[in-house]
Amino acid sequence: MVQVISAASEGWIPPFTGLSVRQFRKLVGIVRARGAEQTGAGRRWGLPLEDRVLLVAVYYRTNLTLRQVALLFGISKSAAGRVVDHLAPYLVLSPLRRRRGPEQVLIVDGTLVPTHDRSIAASSKNYRYSTNLQVVIDADTRLAVTVGKPVPGNRNDCKAFAESGTDAACAQMAVMGDGGYQGTRVITPFRKPAGGALPAWKEQINTRHRRIRARAEHALAGMKNYNILRNCRRKRQGVYYATSGIALMRNLTLTTD
Repeated sequence: MVQVISAASEGWIPPFTGLSVRQFRKLVGIVRARGAEQTGAGRRWGLPLEDRVLLVAVYYRTNLTLRQVALLFGISKSAAGRVVDHLAPYLVLSPLRRRRGPEQVLIVDGTLVPTHDRSIAASSKNYRYSTNLQVVIDADTRLAVTVGKPVPGNRNDCKAFAESGTDAACAQMAVMGDGGYQGTRVITPFRKPAGGALPAWKEQINTRHRRIRARAEHALAGMKNYNILRNCRRKRQGVYYATSGIALMRNLTLTTD
């Protein structure tokens, strides 16, 4: 029989969650402050809140099946599923709010997340059924600020930007993006004219644009260290909850030593 692994086993947290012990404790504090702690009457959870948060973090990081995660924590597969379903909404990013003046600049980029849920997926350029997730970061702090709702992976970024609600979430804020956002309000690089070349000053602006935009690509690469974004078995809103929760955990790695 596998014994229950407690969150108190501090040496076990970093390799299986991507968080330091301090970052994990802060994550638990966020979830507790949002009301995930069990109160009042009713059947109690078999695991304390710390271990339930740990279970979700391990699930996102390793992409083990629920049956495998359940064995690690000494609970049933159905109980592990209930833990993930219950806590996932408590781990998402807070709604985007303007934190500075009009000089605040955001960067948007899309990523394809392979998923088994065909209702939100489509055959995509990665030759798999995937969903398009739009992720927005702050250009200055490099923190993720919002994640769009999943749309089928055959949507290009300019359509996904609007359909996912990302455009509305970033209303009245300056947003940068790559050439895939042509035709939207997103600030995109200058396009090279057919059969011609860009003036030197436009090339310089494009170079600066690429350097800033790369911060979003780096953020997505960091999020993809959580293996659930490489083959997501969650359905419906679960894909969004996983992506947004991972964005929150990545933010903790940037803001908490």
